[in-house]
Amino acid sequence: MHANPAATLELEGVSRHFDGRPVLSDISLAIPPGRITCLLGQSGCGKSTLLRIISGVDRPDPGSRILMDGTQLVGPGRFVEPEDRHIGFMFQDYALFPHLTVAENLAFGLRHLPRPARRQRVAEVVDRIVGLGHLLDRYPHSLSGGEQQRVALARALAPKPAVLLMDEPFSNLDQGLRERVRQETVATLREAGTTAIMVTHDPQEALAVGDLIVLMRDGRIEQAASPFEIYDRPCSAYAAEFMGPCNRLTGIWSDGRIVTPIGTFPADLDLPDGALALACIRPQALSIGPDEQGISARIVGKTFTGESEQIDIMVHPLAQTLRMHSHVRIPMAIGDKVSLQLNGAQIHVFPEDPYGGQDPLDQS
Repeated sequence: MHANPAATLELEGVSRHFDGRPVLSDISLAIPPGRITCLLGQSGCGKSTLLRIISGVDRPDPGSRILMDGTQLVGPGRFVEPEDRHIGFMFQDYALFPHLTVAENLAFGLRHLPRPARRQRVAEVVDRIVGLGHLLDRYPHSLSGGEQQRVALARALAPKPAVLLMDEPFSNLDQGLRERVRQETVATLREAGTTAIMVTHDPQEALAVGDLIVLMRDGRIEQAASPFEIYDRPCSAYAAEFMGPCNRLTGIWSDGRIVTPIGTFPADLDLPDGALALACIRPQALSIGPDEQGISARIVGKTFTGESEQIDIMVHPLAQTLRMHSHVRIPMAIGDKVSLQLNGAQIHVFPEDPYGGQDPLDQS
């Protein structure tokens, strides 16, 4: 099957049941060509199942459709086998062949090409990915984690797939190495113009890598948006809290605003007056201001994290603490009284708490 190097992938009503239990429910999504799409969510939300269905190693329920550049891969009476989809797959554990050298691993998916074309394609991918040239005669067991990851990426790109699928590709790397290899991988994919879909459970990784973030929850799409939009304009309390920490305050809806013990905040919601509403307040929305302004509070905890301080504050009208992040050292001690100020741009208001007060990262 021939496909463009940067392919458009469309999913229409993709569902999957296992033993009668829904794992994916009516997933419809357009994957932009030449961009990186991150499937984000907690374990068991269906993101890896969706990746397997796109690759062809798993079949969706009847009625599901998948199209690449308008050509049907999956649909009524049609199922294109994985080897004919022109889709590459980069596994979490890299899946390098231990008995083959790096050069032989890179050439493995090119066996259909004449030998000179194989050598040329391997040379092209080696030139594209930094740090591969001196590894070609080595075996996987002698490579570091970062080197194995680079080889796995090169092997996946060597056949010039129309779409590259990556399942948690950086999760086996240490933190410092993970960030560097991630940056190298993103740069390589952008230079190649490859349409890529990456599974991750880490919202910070999705924000750093993705052009489009698809947040999944219980087999459905909770929100699909750009990194800035999904962080700045989450569609639900679940999305807000998954993308970053929030302080949660329940309030009463009145005349287009949520009324809470620490303030009243406007929002564009269609709620009757008197209904319960939820304010999700980012830690960076809180700051300490002059004594004569703001809300009377007291510092009850401080944690230094290197880049910032986490400060836990007890606000007098509340029976709960609020957490703020400060990139400036606060010369105050636990027990000191402070005046708390709020930045309304970092406060998100929703009709109600759709998951009963449970943190999305703590759900089973």
